[in-house]
Amino acid sequence: MGQTLSEPVTQKETSRCENSWLRVGASCMQGWRVNMEDAHTTILSLPDDPGTAFFAVYDGHGGARIAQHAGKHLHKSILKRPEYKQGDIEAAMKQGFLDLDNFMQTDEVLKDELAGTTAICCLLRNGSVHCGNVGDSRAIGSVAGHVAELSNDHKPSLASEQRRITAAGGWVELNRVNGNLALSRALGDFVFKKNELKSPEEQIVTEEWEFIVLACDGIWDVMTNQEVVNFIRLRLSQGMEPEDVCEDLMTRCLAPDCQMGGLGCDNMTVVLICFVHSGSWREVWSV
Repeated sequence: MGQTLSEPVTQKETSRCENSWLRVGASCMQGWRVNMEDAHTTILSLPDDPGTAFFAVYDGHGGARIAQHAGKHLHKSILKRPEYKQGDIEAAMKQGFLDLDNFMQTDEVLKDELAGTTAICCLLRNGSVHCGNVGDSRAIGSVAGHVAELSNDHKPSLASEQRRITAAGGWVELNRVNGNLALSRALGDFVFKKNELKSPEEQIVTEEWEFIVLACDGIWDVMTNQEVVNFIRLRLSQGMEPEDVCEDLMTRCLAPDCQMGGLGCDNMTVVLICFVHSGSWREVWSV
């Protein structure tokens, strides 16, 4: 579970941004952990592709440096790929993940880092959602109140992941890779490193799409996908701003103490992307 404090740090770093079609809130909280190792990215308009938005959450472990570097550079790595310019976003995302990881393995500052990070990212382009991930941070959408799963967690307990780990010369012990790592794919963690990537999911955004939420496992270990959707929809319908909903969600998931097997004791980060399909923000969510 990692070291914990005697009292949680509940101060939250919160931000908001919006344009004509998106209203986005983000917040992060250190919680019971000794250090804050998460990072996140919210970009409404990518400099090299102004009509495209990019959002991501990075759940670091063993230190914050890999998560922070990924937060600054993963979207750049994806956009640099020739596949991106050709319109093959899935291939660009796969190779962008690998390119960033390869760079960090050879960088003089980062190559000796023992840290790693999950990554869950959503790229919104031309009316479609492209999602890629490594690790157990997760993205879901709410489509008329129903869950749309946008990513699959990478856990050592999954049979498919165990087979891949074993084939690469590793093992799974107590649901951890080589008895150490609680997730089965990550950026960084170079001591374990093989090719690690997850194909993005792509879905078309229709009028029924209400929001997308990206969060680290500090949220998903405590609440189910549908519980999170219900929690967010209720508060948005009551007129709460997305960034305030993010704060509420983290508070809801924070453990009252660290006697629950680690549930609710992790760093927490939430990015909430709300779609404004027509009219004003308030008109969309007044029910």
